Parts: sequence; C-alpha cells; structure tokens
Amino acid sequence: MNIEKVIASIRNVPDFPKPGVMFKDITTAIKKPEVLRFLADTLYEYYKDKGITKVVGVESRGFVLGSILAYKLNAGFVLLRKPGKLPAETYSYSYELEYGHDSLEIHKDAIDKGEIVLLHDDLLATGGSAHAALKLIKKFNPKEIYASFMLELEFLNGRQKLVDMENLADIHTLIQF
Repeated sequence: MNIEKVIASIRNVPDFPKPGVMFKDITTAIKKPEVLRFLADTLYEYYKDKGITKVVGVESRGFVLGSILAYKLNAGFVLLRKPGKLPAETYSYSYELEYGHDSLEIHKDAIDKGEIVLLHDDLLATGGSAHAALKLIKKFNPKEIYASFMLELEFLNGRQKLVDMENLADIHTLIQF
C-alpha cells in the first residue's frame, strides 16, 4: 500500500455540495481495510514521538482516523461537534463558510491545561473549520497543538489561516491536491 493507491481509491463527486465543487469522498478509501490501516499507521508513525495526550476529532469524518490515532497513541479522544450535539456545558466558536456560516462545540472539561493536543480532520480546504477547532482547543491552554489532515486542497489556501496560530507546532497532511 502507498499514497498513490490511497489517492486512486478516493472518489471524486462533481457538483457536491454545490455546483462547481469537486468533492473528494474518502468513504471509498476508508472502507478498504488495507487503506484504513495504511492511513492510521502512517499518521501514527509521524506522531508517535510527539507526546500527544489528547486527539481531537472534528465531526464527523475526523472521528474515523482521530479515534484510531488516539488508541494507537495511548491518548484520550475528544469530539468537536456541531451545535447542540454534546450533552454537557460547551465552548462554541462560529466561523464563516464559502456558502454561509457554521459553529463547532467542545465540552468545557475536554482537555486539561498543559496537554499536548493533536487536532485531526479529514480535509483542510479553506481552513474555516480547522481555524475554529484550533481556537476552541486554545481555550484550554495546551502546551502544544499539532494539526493533522488526510487531504489538503492547496488551491484554497486554508493552511494560511493556521500558520500564525500560537502554540501550533506543526500542520501535517498526507495527500495534497
């Protein structure tokens, strides 16, 4: 297994979620055990010596590899969800999308001060949701934050929204389009 085989297993869906967008559907890749294993093992190898204590997964595709990474890294797993989906008291952060706005929430007791946190999501596109997620994580005063994405759509310049964030040690993507 290699990155080229992973790329070949990603489905392109034209005009989703709106006309003119070419959606990269990872579900066709992660349904294959050998691809899922390769992705998890590759990310684990990258992060295994970073001292990660919490992995934060962004709803919903960030939960897939995020939870596997937490398990492999012997770290806790934290959910970042859309509003109204978490049962206890939350922090919330709203952000603009290309076609509207959205919000993310995290439980107020999700992360302890001084932890080393890995944010994981499937895609870095415009950087809106990743920026919001990092803003929420920063509320907990972590020692260090890492950001991990399976895919990056480089032409949307989402990385630029993240590079100057304090405590962000690294932005790592496996596949760039």
